[in-house]
Amino acid sequence: MTSNHTDCHYCLQSLRGRKYALKEENTYCVTCYDSLFANPCEECKQPIECDSKDLAYKGRHWHEGCFKCAKCSCSLVEKPFAAKDELLLCTECYSDEYSSKCFHCQKTIMPGSRKMEFKGSSWHESCFVCQYCRQPLGTKPLITKDNENYCVPCFEKQFAHHCYCCKKVITSGGVTYHDQPWHKECFVCVGCKTQLSGQRFISKDEYPYCVDCFSKLYAKKCVACKKPITALGSAKFISFEERQWHGECFNCTKCSVSLVGQGFLSRQDDVLCHECGSA
Repeated sequence: MTSNHTDCHYCLQSLRGRKYALKEENTYCVTCYDSLFANPCEECKQPIECDSKDLAYKGRHWHEGCFKCAKCSCSLVEKPFAAKDELLLCTECYSDEYSSKCFHCQKTIMPGSRKMEFKGSSWHESCFVCQYCRQPLGTKPLITKDNENYCVPCFEKQFAHHCYCCKKVITSGGVTYHDQPWHKECFVCVGCKTQLSGQRFISKDEYPYCVDCFSKLYAKKCVACKKPITALGSAKFISFEERQWHGECFNCTKCSVSLVGQGFLSRQDDVLCHECGSA
């Protein structure tokens, strides 16, 4: 600006016919304005005078000619750029030095483009897709199999097992019984509905039973102790005239000597060793 009637607010010299600058409604001659208010250039350290263009970024200032890429020195005026460790870089140099490579296509993920991160790897948004339907996964739930990513519907359609009991998808865990997959919560005793996963059970007619229910429903009772005879107990049992004993319970009714592998006599409901039976 050129003034015909004011004085410099700082040095008080007349500004008539001279260029001046305004600051907070006060007028200054160019020399005073530059010495008082001009920002130092980050590159050349010289003040950015009022008749020069001042380019600012995050509180720092540059001459127009000094606003350059720190690596290749190309001008960054009106061009996209990136900052790294307080250095300004053009997008090409920044990409070469610092940008991530896409896990899928191995090409650089350019600054300013959306980057997806999953299991420590980076992806272009357009590369981060379901392996089966090719739709973008974005932030949707996904499942990984053999290093490939799938949306949940496609994974269930292609790979998931369906529970033999409820027919619904088994997403994790599960139990295999008679070569069929079951949810843990569906694998229960036919009798009491107690979950059998990790528990001892007995199979009958292809259905699982807890030991207690099987014993109550199907196991024969030992004549001596009245307890059920199951495969989970002693490996030996004795059967005689539709009566059964645990191996350790098959003893002489009178002297309690074991009769396993020995001859014995039967008298009504009793079994006796030869000595007691002959007495």
